[in-house]
Amino acid sequence: MFARTERLLLRPGWAEDAPALAQAIADEMIVRNLAVAPWPYSLRDAEAFLAAPRDPVLPSMLIFERTDGEPALVGSCGLGRRASGRIELGYWIARPFWGRGFATEAGEALVAIARALGLERLEASHFLDNPASGRVLEKLGFQSTGMIAPRLSCARNMEIPARYFRLELAAIEDEDEPLAA
Repeated sequence: MFARTERLLLRPGWAEDAPALAQAIADEMIVRNLAVAPWPYSLRDAEAFLAAPRDPVLPSMLIFERTDGEPALVGSCGLGRRASGRIELGYWIARPFWGRGFATEAGEALVAIARALGLERLEASHFLDNPASGRVLEKLGFQSTGMIAPRLSCARNMEIPARYFRLELAAIEDEDEPLAA
């Protein structure tokens, strides 16, 4: 699955992306805010991530900035199935690209894909010590569930308080609109 936005290309990761992926994510300030990425993050971790089996219905994509030259790896985003069966949106952006709106732009594309797939709801979370991620989720239309609970940060090797969000995607019929006869 591919998506193109005004400034970005979202596409599946390929084995040859491993060196660029390892370089982009090998930053403790990024990895500490992810639930499942280890620290330190190595080329071997990038290779394993790219080779891991994926849910064929749910996209997992690398984010590239479209340029006049070779596209630059900006980060990654995707939809994943939690143990509960619920679908979770996740993303990360490499530090040189922070503050440029790429997380929101990629997230908007991913939400549009989720709608096209007919998903009814997405969930997401952010560690409380990463409020910027919460602002991105709010820009995407996610609403806090009011729940704050511990979530494992593999890189920190401990549970960290996280705020949980939900985005309802299913269209709600207008109750004032008459039913067609």
